[in-house]
This record gives sequence, structure tokens and C-alpha cells, in this order.
Amino acid sequence: MKLLDKKRENEYRHFLESNERCNFQQSTEWADVKENWENEIIIVEDEKGEIIASVSTLIRKIPIFGNLMYIPRGPICDIHDEKVLRKLTDDIKELAKLKKVFTLEMEPDIESSDEKFKKIMLRCGFKLNDKAKTFSEAINPRYVFRLNIKDKTEEEVFNKFYSKTRYNIRLAEKKGVIIKEGTKRDLKDFEEIMKVTGKRDNFMTRPLSYFERMYDYLVPNHMKLMMAYYEGKPIAGIIDIMYGNKIWYLYGASSNEHRNVMPNYLLQWEMIKYAIKNKKDIYDFRGVSGIVDKNDPQYGLYRFKKGFDAQFTEFVGELYIHFKPLRYKIYKIAERMYKNIAGIKTKITQK
Repeated sequence: MKLLDKKRENEYRHFLESNERCNFQQSTEWADVKENWENEIIIVEDEKGEIIASVSTLIRKIPIFGNLMYIPRGPICDIHDEKVLRKLTDDIKELAKLKKVFTLEMEPDIESSDEKFKKIMLRCGFKLNDKAKTFSEAINPRYVFRLNIKDKTEEEVFNKFYSKTRYNIRLAEKKGVIIKEGTKRDLKDFEEIMKVTGKRDNFMTRPLSYFERMYDYLVPNHMKLMMAYYEGKPIAGIIDIMYGNKIWYLYGASSNEHRNVMPNYLLQWEMIKYAIKNKKDIYDFRGVSGIVDKNDPQYGLYRFKKGFDAQFTEFVGELYIHFKPLRYKIYKIAERMYKNIAGIKTKITQK
């Protein structure tokens, strides 16, 4: 097992950013943001000593139960090279033993249709949970919308949007919505609007300190805060992450006022134009529910993202190894109880 050391971080960043499977959650910068987790990056080298595969692991101590290992959107490698995947798996198991991990969970950035990858990972000793449908059933969303913008012009991309989406973008421009890139000071406005969004849509939000930490570690190369203003007041904002050949729409917030001027549509279009200008391949709108039903509470989010002509993408789900199965079962029961209590507290405080 070879772990990345500080001296090779630049080499690792270059490997990650130049790989078609690049994902920001496998970066050293993202590991810095996740301050409550210990980070270890496993690398595999070729005969020349160059990195050909990697996996960034996050390890966290769970009181009473022990250490949990989570691998977000890895591995980064040729996902059909069984020899490399077996080497990575052996090293992951070795690290898990060293860190006294009771369970390992991995959510790869690999589409569910990739049967070859799934079969290799099952042969390597992983088990697969592909039942998740909603946001609460996984750490990372299993379903996303991805817009392929590789080698496309603004006109080509815009003309593929649904007619209602094009109309709403033009409406926002006509009504005088102004989009500006935000600074660290603007995070306070973003966080305040995010609180409004969380209360309206019934989800827990991140504190200002978290967004400031993101800003400190990711700006200017890997994060943009974009704010929408109407009549001089901030009414919406988004945080996008840039890494390698992709841009991810990570967080969005909108006030209850002036929603009729459609700031969210214009914010997305400005970032898509930025992605095209900077020759990215993919603009990732991130998560949606896997329950595509007009009566589902999350259907509005699905419809909004679909309107940009993005592709509905389903990932393989969660690959896992429970080193202590009984302990894991008890942990999941305790976790569900905690989430239920936290949800009740959130509803009470939002009233």
C-alpha cells in the first residue's frame, strides 16, 4: 500500500485533473474542506513510478462504534482494469485494517449501466446496494442531471434548452436581474438566503463557517459564488465547483421574494456559459430524486434541471464492505433515529 505524501500533492492534482473520471470529491482541496474527516489517498504506480490509479478516502470516528471509511466518487483509474482495481481494493482493505474501520462505503462516479465494472468490484469482495431512490438514502445523490457541453457553442447549447427554460432566462434578463460573482463577504447574504430556502423546502442547511471554509480552500481555481440581484438586493445565489473537465452545481439558494423574475434560470445559464468558455466537457446539475412522479415533492427540482436538456444519469449506487456486520446494523439503527430526531428539531425551529 502506497499513500500520497505532501511532496507529491501537485503530481496527484495533475493526475486527477487530467483524468476523464476526475471528480472534485477526490481532490486534496475537498479533503481540506471536510475538516471533521481524516484523509488518506491511496495511489498505484506503473513501472516508471507514475500514478495510474488512486482513491481518496475519508475516515471518521463514530462514537461507540469505531471508524467509518467513506470513498466519495472514487476510484480514479481505468475502471475496467481488473488488475488495478484488485490492487486498489487490497490497499483499501489494508488501510481499513490499520485504521480499525468497522464499515467501508464507496459511491463511485460510474453509471449504473456499467455491468463490467460492477462485476469486477463484486469479484473484488464488495457488495452492492442499488436501492436508493431519494436524497436521504445515500450520502451522495444516486441520480443527477449532466449536460454535455464538449466542443459546443453557446448558441448550440441554448437552442437545445426547453422552450420554457429559454423563455425564463430571457425574462430574467428583460426584468433587469443582474448576475455578479460574489466575494467571501457575499457568503453571508448567500447563507441567509439559503436559510430561507431550507425552511421553504424542508431541509437542513450548512452554517456560514462551512461556506467560508469552502471559499478559503477552493477559491479562486475551484469554486465560484454567483449572486443574482434585483433592484439592488440579493435574491438568489449558487455555488459551483470546478475541477478538471467538469463543473458541478453544488448549492443553490433563492429568496421567497421576486421568484417571478426567474433568477435561478439566469444564474445557471451564466455558469454554463462560463463552462463553455473554459472548454469544460460536462456541466453537472447534481442531485435529483429517482422517483420521477409529478406528485413527488422533489419533482419541481427534476423539471427545473431537465429543462436545460441535461441527461438524467443514474450511478451504480453504494459499494460496501462491512468488516463488523453486527456493529454496522446497530449503527444504522442509531443513525436513523438521530436523523428522525434532527428532522423534528428542524421543523420545530423553522416554525
